Amino acid sequence: MTLSPTVDSRSFRAARQARAALSRASRRAVVAAAVALGGAFLMGTNAFAAPAVGQQAPDFVAVDTSGAKHKLSDFAGKFVVLEWTNPGCPFVRKHYGSGNMPATQKAATDKGVVWLAINSTERAASDYLKADALDTWMKSQKAAPTAVLMDEDGVIGQVYGARTTPHIFIIDPKGTLVYAGGIDSIASARVDDIKTATNYVNQALGEVLGGKPVSMASTRPYGCSIKYKS
Repeated sequence: MTLSPTVDSRSFRAARQARAALSRASRRAVVAAAVALGGAFLMGTNAFAAPAVGQQAPDFVAVDTSGAKHKLSDFAGKFVVLEWTNPGCPFVRKHYGSGNMPATQKAATDKGVVWLAINSTERAASDYLKADALDTWMKSQKAAPTAVLMDEDGVIGQVYGARTTPHIFIIDPKGTLVYAGGIDSIASARVDDIKTATNYVNQALGEVLGGKPVSMASTRPYGCSIKYKS
């Protein structure tokens, strides 16, 4: 029996829809497995194309230090700050120990900004902290991020092109990257330099929350090199 073109077309569409549904289910299963293992997972992103300011920020799923799952796109409609961190880095300790980073975090979150601190230090590194130890350290510094995410496999850090701790990225409510760079204008580990430096994060958030473009959208990050998994 010969099938009509209409039947052939319907069969083709049904098969295509079934394959698409299976593909979506498979992706969900992979994401769920990665997150269950405490890992991070990128959503439909080329892992080798770091976004530039003005481009769409890559979506991801990661687990925080308390075991809760966070997906970047769940924060659509809000400004989001991504901060790469590692307590073993003297530049990070400068900004936390002085209270500068916690104050910057609190100023942002008080205005409804989502702040995600991310640790991409690999497990084999000498200064790697497990989730509970990292959480304890953050609390000891009176840190005020929305969540602290674990990225030991480095998938989020590498797709964003994060190079140092700290390295800051700001994403607007439409998911566009509007700032990438350092926390401030003086690249040093000296606490005394904080008071004379321009805090680029405060400046950028003040501008975008006021409906203005970011005047310094790309700056040079400084700090310790991120110890990515090889």
